[in-house]
Amino acid sequence: MKAMILDAPGGLDRLRLVDRPDPGAPGPGMIRVRLHATSLNYHDYGVVAGRMPTRDGRIPMADGAGIVEAVGEGVSEFAAGDPVVSCFFPDWQEGPPRIGDFSRVPGDGIDGYACEFVVAPATAFTRAPKGYDHAEAATITTAGLTAWRSLVVDGGLKAGDRVLVLGTGGVSIWALQIARMMGAEVAVTSSSDEKLDRARSLGAAHIINYRTHPEWGKLVHAWAGEGVNHVIEVGGPGTLAQSIDAVRIGGHIGLIGVLTGFAGDVPTATLMSKQARLQGLIVGSRRMQMEFVRALDEAPCRPVIDRRFALDDLADAFRYQESGDHFGKIAVTF
Repeated sequence: MKAMILDAPGGLDRLRLVDRPDPGAPGPGMIRVRLHATSLNYHDYGVVAGRMPTRDGRIPMADGAGIVEAVGEGVSEFAAGDPVVSCFFPDWQEGPPRIGDFSRVPGDGIDGYACEFVVAPATAFTRAPKGYDHAEAATITTAGLTAWRSLVVDGGLKAGDRVLVLGTGGVSIWALQIARMMGAEVAVTSSSDEKLDRARSLGAAHIINYRTHPEWGKLVHAWAGEGVNHVIEVGGPGTLAQSIDAVRIGGHIGLIGVLTGFAGDVPTATLMSKQARLQGLIVGSRRMQMEFVRALDEAPCRPVIDRRFALDDLADAFRYQESGDHFGKIAVTF
């Protein structure tokens, strides 16, 4: 089978398309999946760029979507022909978080989904949302589920809430769509007026160019009246102070990304006075993903995919991600 591998120590020029042995038939409790798509995430970029070292010859990519070709003994949840999508934490089935590293995350600690076939435990996949193509389904594993968990599972999002979404990348646009799907109002920040216009076309009620308005946190707070109920915080230390300004008393900030760095000052007195909850999170469990899929099955919501690349062009897909020009998700189909 064709597979993209990463030669140590990493770097976009260290990606190679190779032939790997076919994984064969599934054993007990396993399924064989013919993969058709993956999508790019910041975590995948960290691995491929060599910032998060992995073993030599690793198959990258945490997201994988395709069709079940065969099931092993004892598997009743899936049948041949079912469209499925992978789980970011294949060992976290349900319950509270118990995993704090990436040692068992596909594309990092174990081989991922930049390949044609995989044999894996049935519990490493869920059904794909109805009507989604494979590229659309692949976007839910990491970005979609992260946004869902922050807003719905951790945040208890409800109709009428007000949400602040930072930027227009994969998690942020998914968060905008989920919030609108649930009847919430959304403010979006970006340095690009063009991207802000696109966010408005997706239902954003308030848009702010953070370069034009460096004190955007106060502007968002004023727009929401008493501040927003939820913040999708993907920036980290460089944006957290503004997010705390934007949130209402008793609100919720989902700390999802570290695009501005891994450490920095936190205005603890302001956070304390807001009595806001700052919740760090990494994606979610299989149970959360199943609930997310059920919600998508009932909602007219489709992910935004900016561009689709071929597997051979995976390095070019990451270069496009590196440019920051994308809006929503970048997919690879094969």
